[in-house]
Amino acid sequence: MAEKLADQPNNLAEKLADQPDNLAEPVGREFRFTDEQNQLRETVRKFSAEHFSEENVRRLMQSDPPFDPAVWGRLGAELGVLGLSVPEADGGVGGTLVDQAVAIEELGARLACGPLFGTVYLAIPALVAASAGTARDELLGDLVEGRHTAAVVVPDRAGVFDADAVTITASGDTLSGTATQVVDGGIADVLLVAARGGDGVGFYAVDAAGAGVQRTPLATLDLTRSEANVAFTEAPARLIAGPQESARVLEHALQVGAALLAVEQVGAAQHLLDLSVEYAKSRLQFGRPIGSFQAVKHRLANLLVDVEHARSTAYHAVWALSDGSDDPALATSIAQAVCSAALTHVAADTIQVHGGIGFTWEHRAHLYFKRAATDAALLGSPEQHRDRIAAMVLDDAVAEREPRVADGLPA
Repeated sequence: MAEKLADQPNNLAEKLADQPDNLAEPVGREFRFTDEQNQLRETVRKFSAEHFSEENVRRLMQSDPPFDPAVWGRLGAELGVLGLSVPEADGGVGGTLVDQAVAIEELGARLACGPLFGTVYLAIPALVAASAGTARDELLGDLVEGRHTAAVVVPDRAGVFDADAVTITASGDTLSGTATQVVDGGIADVLLVAARGGDGVGFYAVDAAGAGVQRTPLATLDLTRSEANVAFTEAPARLIAGPQESARVLEHALQVGAALLAVEQVGAAQHLLDLSVEYAKSRLQFGRPIGSFQAVKHRLANLLVDVEHARSTAYHAVWALSDGSDDPALATSIAQAVCSAALTHVAADTIQVHGGIGFTWEHRAHLYFKRAATDAALLGSPEQHRDRIAAMVLDDAVAEREPRVADGLPA
């Protein structure tokens, strides 16, 4: 698209903002995407195919920084997809989290290189949830427009903010301490940090290239998603959210991050399924397509079930966060448990379907397999989320609201 969506008259951004409640339309007990959201999906899909082809992704993941700042800027200033769920008053498009998820699914399908996790999944939602202020407003505008990038330094347990695990200390306007394995920490312009001061845990912004900040890039399994250890030594910081609201801000950011990460996993899984189906149609063995063999058909059918199940849980979490139709904590944990396992299974079986070529480094399936392994470790593993779900649904159950169990007996 030639100009940023939000700057065009009668454009897609305005149509998204003008939708009733700007959510996907309910149809009975189901939901469907609006025409505007389908147009958004097609726009981001074309952009991703152009800029995040396999060749470009392999080139970018070996470069320094491991993404193209010009393309990142276009995602913000031209397409407006970095701030789709940010209110117009804060410089965003004024859409909802559903709109943001649609764009993330398409970017995830192509393993889009860039600090999406740190900037879009965590930093922007945290800033939107924080109270207005000079530092917050300036930073949010820069992130939405793609002028700056961010990483979030916050300890969590399966996607839940863990205040007791905060080790970075705040003294006046400076921070000191260390953080390990910060996603996007080595390439971000700004670090948003949870730090403990005399009156509790606050949320601060630190210039990543400023004094008192030392970043050590890490060699990671997934070369398309960078990590770094970060050390702060009396690094100058600006307060974004004080102890009174930092827990709420960070809880919201981690829930949104978990939902968007799940949607990213859905996009990658769908892309792999499409690749596998096309290969099964074209690869001949014993004079016939391998997709005609029952064993391959069954494998692909099982992958389809995985992808559709993952899509349902991911968008259920997004809608729960958007309209409060369900408990966001429960919905996001279900999404993470299902989507992490689904992408891991689809990535492994994609290699199997492709046979010998699928086992070579030159095949794109390896990029997705490594992304699947990394995503499954971010914001909690499937096992951790299943344990959390059991605690929320079973451990805290009371007689008045015990979950129904299908026992075959009349109600």
